[in-house]
Amino acid sequence: MTILVTGSAGFIGFHLSRRLLERGETVVGLDSLNAYYDPRLKASRLAILQGYGTYRHETVDLADRERMPAVFDSARPSHVVNLAAQAGVRYSLESPETYVDSNVVGFLNILEGCRAHPPRHLIYASTSSVYGNHANLPFGVHDAATHPITLYSASKLANEAMAHAYAHLFGVPATGFRFFTVYGPWGRPDMALFKFTDAILNGRPIDVYGEGRMQRDFTYVDDIVDGLVAALDRPPAPDPRWDATHPDPATSAAPWRILNLGAGRRVELMRYIEVLEAKLGRKAEINFMPMQAGDVSATEADTGETRAVLDYAPSTSVEVGVGRFVDWYRDYYGV
Repeated sequence: MTILVTGSAGFIGFHLSRRLLERGETVVGLDSLNAYYDPRLKASRLAILQGYGTYRHETVDLADRERMPAVFDSARPSHVVNLAAQAGVRYSLESPETYVDSNVVGFLNILEGCRAHPPRHLIYASTSSVYGNHANLPFGVHDAATHPITLYSASKLANEAMAHAYAHLFGVPATGFRFFTVYGPWGRPDMALFKFTDAILNGRPIDVYGEGRMQRDFTYVDDIVDGLVAALDRPPAPDPRWDATHPDPATSAAPWRILNLGAGRRVELMRYIEVLEAKLGRKAEINFMPMQAGDVSATEADTGETRAVLDYAPSTSVEVGVGRFVDWYRDYYGV
């Protein structure tokens, strides 16, 4: 297989690319290496990937309509995994145009590449944020997700709709994965675990929103990668049971589906912080803050469909996962 992985120098893209390279696949990695966060962290990830003989890198912005076709012409990938995106719920309140450029225009360029060079499977990252203020827990893919409350989640919901259109019109088999609060080694500096660790080790207080009562389905990055790898050779087929009079939001008469990737359990934010404090051997000074615009009180993935389709079995507890992150952080930063 030749697998095009976009966002290969990013958090999840790096872990997926390394897993694929370790099992002998050819990976064409695409990343703009922008300065949304410290480029040195991206450079360190990329250096590891470039140590593999079957890795080739393209420094391209997904939104570059002139250069993206050449990437597909050259790579002719058997599979495409689109993980490049402008991430972050809160940043979408400050820089909305960035989300349209990267997540909408960029994804259109991916779809056009798949139209010109049809892959066996297009896999792309969506987000649990598309469920918005959905009150029924756990969040299930067969429930309608039609009320996003941030531009970030709206852009990801747009990706799901765009992928469906290309599956219907051009037969591009597409699986969209709704990720739930991914964390782990090599994580982004704008993510809570990274920020908390940095602040605690440097004697600064941490800001805890929602008065610490928020609950999240914290999902370790290796469990996310397990799901992505399991899906590669299991592209969706048209659902023979799909009924246009009672449409299922997760499947289609086209080769398209939506799946959740999460641990399938809620953990209160304060418990998450307690685990981090225990691993660091230090107590956090906490500034309790109200909920921010775009936040929801709780998330939890219903992974029943993912288990059935992919034999997906996430197994990493927050105690193990947070511990591995802290070990990586101390080693990488020498603290």
